[in-house]
Amino acid sequence: MPAVKRRPVVLLIAAVLAVGLGFAAWRGLVRPILATRSAPAAPAGHELGGPIDQDGRPSTDRDLLGKPSVIFFGYTYCPDVCPTTLGDLTQWMKALGPDADRLNLRFITIDPQRDTPKALKAYLAPFDPRIRGLTGSPEAVAEAARAYNVYYSKVDLGTGTYSMDHSTTVYLMDAKGRFVEPIGYGEAPDMAIASLKRLLHP
Repeated sequence: MPAVKRRPVVLLIAAVLAVGLGFAAWRGLVRPILATRSAPAAPAGHELGGPIDQDGRPSTDRDLLGKPSVIFFGYTYCPDVCPTTLGDLTQWMKALGPDADRLNLRFITIDPQRDTPKALKAYLAPFDPRIRGLTGSPEAVAEAARAYNVYYSKVDLGTGTYSMDHSTTVYLMDAKGRFVEPIGYGEAPDMAIASLKRLLHP
């Protein structure tokens, strides 16, 4: 009888161990791949987010070469994640001081239907002026998102308008356009700044 009573406990322990081993395998196998793969970066000549920046000038990934880059995908109608992340980026740049001038900062829209260059420029005005917005055709945006493994999807709100679900990762790229590491949404400021310093001083 005691053995019968203990059986659920044994099964629970086995389940916890299985989950733990699975998580360990993920950390041991997947994370090194993410850390060392050459990039979600696009091939040379690929247009990041589309053919134009917030000032209506053509923009491709070649514009980023020669300096490390910080890249974030979002949209101007975003209620929380995007303004929070852009605010964080602004504070991180202040913390870096003069070193911040050594970075490319790009905000690539995943909502080109509404995010015109003019809309991007107005939206980004309150944040660090080094953050540049990129937009373009829906096809160009989709291509850029695929290149960076970014998820996004339109969500009908049933009121004649829509929102966008999207990835919240900030991508850190080296001066050759290779992926270095991500900064997750809500990352502690000291951890995020340490990541940026590693990017600048590998």
